[in-house]
Amino acid sequence: MAARKLTGQALAEMARERTGYAFSDIERLERALTHSSARRHAGADNERLEFLGDRVLGLVVAEMLFKAFPGAPEGELAVRLNALVSGATCADVAEEIGLADLIRADTGLKTLTGPNGRSTRADAMEALLAAIYLEGGLEAARPLIERHWGPRSRLAQGAKRDPKTELQEWAHQSVAATPVYSIAGREGPDHEPVFTVTVSVGALEPTIGRGRSKREAEQAGAAAMLQREGVWPNPEDTP
Repeated sequence: MAARKLTGQALAEMARERTGYAFSDIERLERALTHSSARRHAGADNERLEFLGDRVLGLVVAEMLFKAFPGAPEGELAVRLNALVSGATCADVAEEIGLADLIRADTGLKTLTGPNGRSTRADAMEALLAAIYLEGGLEAARPLIERHWGPRSRLAQGAKRDPKTELQEWAHQSVAATPVYSIAGREGPDHEPVFTVTVSVGALEPTIGRGRSKREAEQAGAAAMLQREGVWPNPEDTP
């Protein structure tokens, strides 16, 4: 059963307080905040708006990153973009602005603290951005995005994620190949081993990674490949 929620002008005022935008199309606002678990009829949920909002967010964030990091290669910008428009980030922003108590969803689903609950919040956040865009265009949506995604875009750790995951995605897109990890050696005593791993991607020259576990060595080798190919910045090149 769906929880009883604010409607009409009361909802619009609460949404304005949370987002800084004054909504005029209240019906669309209500739809943006309605999860499929609470819809009364087909098309009355936020799934279509979520689809559009994801693209609105992506465009504004991509432009933000393009201007903020003029020397960054395409690979680094792509990693930053993926992190910023992810469901996890959208859910975090939804929680920051207190969106949860405005969402119309099955009571059990909305109050979950696990992945399902966060997904509901993320979807509503994207749908809300779409509702703003449809009323006022990109310039209407931009202030909310810059206010909450802007500070995140400038974090150094936003440029990196798991090296093996990043290498696999880059390799598939750039050279249509899958990374291959081969153990090249193992040194040291059993209680403190050091593994050496060779990372190969298609016809590219392999890279070497070392670590105290196979996974650590694979991660090091993947990071070395990403840095050499210019996908990630090389720390040795930083002034």
